[in-house]
Amino acid sequence: MFGWKVWDYMQQFSVTPRGMLANFWSCRSLIQALIKREVMGRYRGSMMGVLWSFFHPLFMLFVYAFVFGGVFKAHTMVGYSKNKSEFFLVLFIGLLVFNLFSECLNRAPNLMVVNQNFVKKVAFPLDIISWVSVGAALFHLLIGLCAWLLFYLVEIGLPHRSMLLFPLALAPLLLMIVGISWILSSLGVFLRDISHLTGLLSTGLMFLSPVFYPLSSLPLLWQHILLFNPITIPLETMRSILFASRPPDWPLLLCYSACSVFMICLGFFWFQTLRKGFADVL
Repeated sequence: MFGWKVWDYMQQFSVTPRGMLANFWSCRSLIQALIKREVMGRYRGSMMGVLWSFFHPLFMLFVYAFVFGGVFKAHTMVGYSKNKSEFFLVLFIGLLVFNLFSECLNRAPNLMVVNQNFVKKVAFPLDIISWVSVGAALFHLLIGLCAWLLFYLVEIGLPHRSMLLFPLALAPLLLMIVGISWILSSLGVFLRDISHLTGLLSTGLMFLSPVFYPLSSLPLLWQHILLFNPITIPLETMRSILFASRPPDWPLLLCYSACSVFMICLGFFWFQTLRKGFADVL
């Protein structure tokens, strides 16, 4: 009887926002250590190491810039300068945001499956695995941002002080991604087809997001529809503050931030509710 009560107690996981914040704060050192291990482990044994995280987005930038800027002449669309260097800078911001979201989206369904050894340890805080996944993707975004800044300095000059607002656009996007990751990682334990579905969604999302074109080039109806895309608002906000030197659309950003807070709370509740059955399935 006593053993059953102990097991039952350990299966009662907090589902409240307060519990979510408490878990994150108490495990912050562990999260940092796991992010470092994740990043370094990805490049362990390669000759160039972490430098691959710098060259990969740079290579993809040149490929997409050639296709959309050289072949399809996307840089002549409304809202983009006819200067190809400026088009590269605008495009690179879109690619950085999309790659961050896409990497986390594609990895999320298999997070619990890949980390079965943690799942079977009752005392391990499984919810931090999504934080680790997003943290590793964030590292690659920051490396790509350094490359963007270098290119900006060479082609245009010193960036505008509006760039200091960049964290305000990035933070709600990270909250949104963590919430989605919790939902997908918990569903991926029971429905293995989720990983195939996210691959399709990721491909479609690339062209249904204003990555290669400005949102203003679309009809008004489609502009409103694309606002429901989880990366549209942060992407447009980052372009405004990084490249156009304009302040963000504060009402729109606040609305997105509220949706992000709701999503991360919903994702945590969903994950903590379903995690009781992870060990049985895996």
